[in-house]
Amino acid sequence: MNTPNPVPIPVPGHHARQLLKELQETFPVFRDALPLAIGIDKQLLARLPGLDRKALRSALGMHTHSLRYLKSMEKASIRFDLDGQPADQIPATHRSHASELIKERLRKQAELRKAQREAETLARERIEKLDQLVEKFGRNR
Repeated sequence: MNTPNPVPIPVPGHHARQLLKELQETFPVFRDALPLAIGIDKQLLARLPGLDRKALRSALGMHTHSLRYLKSMEKASIRFDLDGQPADQIPATHRSHASELIKERLRKQAELRKAQREAETLARERIEKLDQLVEKFGRNR
């Protein structure tokens, strides 16, 4: 019996991740995580007219929410265009927003690590209890 070739199921965000990788290879402002000029999406669409807008929006979101980019935004005072030229000033509110996002992300990561440690401790305690029960009731047989 001849089975048809399975159609690959697209992974959500795969195209956007690939696009981000290509942007990082093509434009140093992406590779170096420099603060991007407001309207960088319009600059990209003008230079690369075939871009999928949805993938571009997702790729830009991934890039601008990365910890590396946020740390860059927190410390910088100037945004850059695609050519790496200074574009405009970064308002203090944008820098403080980046700082807040970093603190929130680090807090969530710490909570996750704590929850994982607690789960590991509980699992260890259960195993020890089961071992004690096996030892206690296993002798009588």
